[in-house]
Amino acid sequence: MSDELLKLRNEIDRIDEEILARLAERARCAQRVGEIKRGVMYYRPEREAQVLRRLAELNPGPLSADAVKTIFREVMSACLGLEQPLRVAYLGPAGTFSESASRKHFGSAPNFMPMAAIDDVFRAVEAGNADYGVVPVENSTEGAVGGTLDLLLANPLQVCGEVRLRIHQQLMSRAEGIGAARRIYSHAQSLAQCHEWLNRNLPHLPRIPVASNAEAARMASEDPESCAIAGEAAAQLYGLNILAPNIEDDPNNTTRFLVIADHDAGQSGQDRTSLVFSTPNRPGAIHGLLEPLARHGVDLTKLQSRPARSGLWEYVFYADINGHREDAQVAAALQELNERAAFVKIIGSYPVAAI
Repeated sequence: MSDELLKLRNEIDRIDEEILARLAERARCAQRVGEIKRGVMYYRPEREAQVLRRLAELNPGPLSADAVKTIFREVMSACLGLEQPLRVAYLGPAGTFSESASRKHFGSAPNFMPMAAIDDVFRAVEAGNADYGVVPVENSTEGAVGGTLDLLLANPLQVCGEVRLRIHQQLMSRAEGIGAARRIYSHAQSLAQCHEWLNRNLPHLPRIPVASNAEAARMASEDPESCAIAGEAAAQLYGLNILAPNIEDDPNNTTRFLVIADHDAGQSGQDRTSLVFSTPNRPGAIHGLLEPLARHGVDLTKLQSRPARSGLWEYVFYADINGHREDAQVAAALQELNERAAFVKIIGSYPVAAI
């Protein structure tokens, strides 16, 4: 071993010891915060978003901003877990993209609770059996998740955060090669996201939709003549070989998830507000409701209609706007919207995804 290499390794050891000491100091500060805020909500989504953004801006390199945020996400998760690990419900089973999104947002420290359906995630949080829930709301390729939108309208829970997860679909099997495959299991949405790839490469194999990608991987693990399309986490969980990586048709395929709780979040400086409203049934009604947003300089980033289930051809409209409901211009626009609309529900204000 050269003298230079030995010197560098010794320096790394010294730095690691310094990092460890500083982490312990940070953890003690976090514990003290928990003691001061005893009985008050300890997890603050807006505070964590601010910390991650600030550290990314201060990052001198050579680590990327994303790498810095990922590292400090785990540090904050571990420190928060010293007080009392959060209970986070997600659409299961283990190995789904929903679990990956949950871990991306909360880090590794919480107790993660897989649920059989999106409805069950809402019920677990509403009943107090989970502190937070993570549910898919839209995919860049396949559009909105209607069940989630319906539950946001009907349920008293609020949105306190969002997660954006790049979706990479992997073809996996117990077999060493594609030639042994006789069928493909996956969730219907994942099959749709890989439609063109499958048409080009495996047009002869039947595609069998199942309840989740993780369930598809489990089934493939028990059947050597089958393949599954799922995420890398499912392949690792069930010990499957990845036969073809990243087979999604759209390389930018992304799913947006919402974090639900009995509260929304405070102002972080880079926020989004989600709401749902209905219009009086008269010409120009939508224009009249959206006009206050434009006049107050509020950016409308999403508008989607959905059947109201209260009568034939009646609809509600889901909207996302930039800004927090307590921001002056947003508050003024929402007040006017509330005066003009037949119905308005603020689903929540929350930080734009920081990681």
